[in-house]
Amino acid sequence: MKKLNFILIIIVVSQFLCTSLWFAGNGVISDLIQVFNLDTNALGHITSSVQFGFITGTLLFALLSIADRYSPSKVFFVCAILGALCNIGIILKNNTFISIITLRFFTGFFLAGIYPVGMKIASDYFEKGLGKSLGFLVGALVLGTAFPHLLKNIKGTLPWEFVIYTTSVLAALGGILMLLLIPDGPYRKASQKLQLSAIKTIFKKKDFRAFSFGYFAHMWELYTFWAFVPVMIKMYQENYPMTSFNTSLLCFLIIGIGGLSCILAGFLAQRLSNKTIAFYALLFSCICCIISPIFFAINSQVLFVSFLLFWGIVVIADSPLFSTLVAQNAPVELKGTALTIVTSIGFFISIISLQLINQLQTITNSSIILTILAIGPVLGLIALKRKNKS
Repeated sequence: MKKLNFILIIIVVSQFLCTSLWFAGNGVISDLIQVFNLDTNALGHITSSVQFGFITGTLLFALLSIADRYSPSKVFFVCAILGALCNIGIILKNNTFISIITLRFFTGFFLAGIYPVGMKIASDYFEKGLGKSLGFLVGALVLGTAFPHLLKNIKGTLPWEFVIYTTSVLAALGGILMLLLIPDGPYRKASQKLQLSAIKTIFKKKDFRAFSFGYFAHMWELYTFWAFVPVMIKMYQENYPMTSFNTSLLCFLIIGIGGLSCILAGFLAQRLSNKTIAFYALLFSCICCIISPIFFAINSQVLFVSFLLFWGIVVIADSPLFSTLVAQNAPVELKGTALTIVTSIGFFISIISLQLINQLQTITNSSIILTILAIGPVLGLIALKRKNKS
């Protein structure tokens, strides 16, 4: 038991350190815009490039069954090092918008060997209590995603490059920890051959399709919400000029608090069920999307921040549960491929919502555009209801 606890701690720490690469560009977006003369709507494009790189990587990893054919810890290590190198590349003085987008694309590409592969490693060790384990793992992802905002807040008079250097070094460290301390798990069943038909095979199972759709619905909202937290804060400050926020710290808290909700959801799922907790998290998140404009219309900083914190809690709580349900209903020998391809499709969906909100923002700065994020959760709730009835 102590050995398993140690292994879970190392996986969680490594995941946290490596996923700090994800929003490293977002954490210093104002500096990138100023230093490299980027357009003011660069946030959406830079975030989307990471997502698109991640999708490309996960599709390739899934088609080649990388996480099932090779040692997941070694795959994790290689991707952590290469991702760190791509991340640090954005500090080069001769960068342009195209080169920054390209570097962020490849950072996302190598994150495909970190996030879903980390889930694969956890599933190879924790056949029972996988929901709780993935709760810690996704919690680490959330904190890693939020971490660049905290670094931006604490860097003080240090240059913006400090955030990039720090996240790159931490990612490399996370890869080294995984390589040295985490051998292949006892429940790993390696696939000895290339299976290009794997994607078609894993989606034949009805339960697998249902829970995958729930994950897709959740992803419509998640990353767009995270990416636009700074924009939401700015929108509120424009409505009420006397308002003063520490934006970087507040972004860290709103995104990072989701890490605690992932862990809590994992524990609650042991008492109730993964499906039940996922359903209610998606329901509350859907409600937040629909009623969000109300809180932009009320001149109360406390109420506004409290609402965003609550939204940050429920927007991610269902993620480890859907991942658990997907892993449990996938073919054992293709579990890594299944997690990877489902994650890939989910992130593709996140790009659509991200770009949609990004374009609508150029037309209007009204908070009503946030209600579009409810589309995914509504469809997901309908799908889960149908699943329960069947």
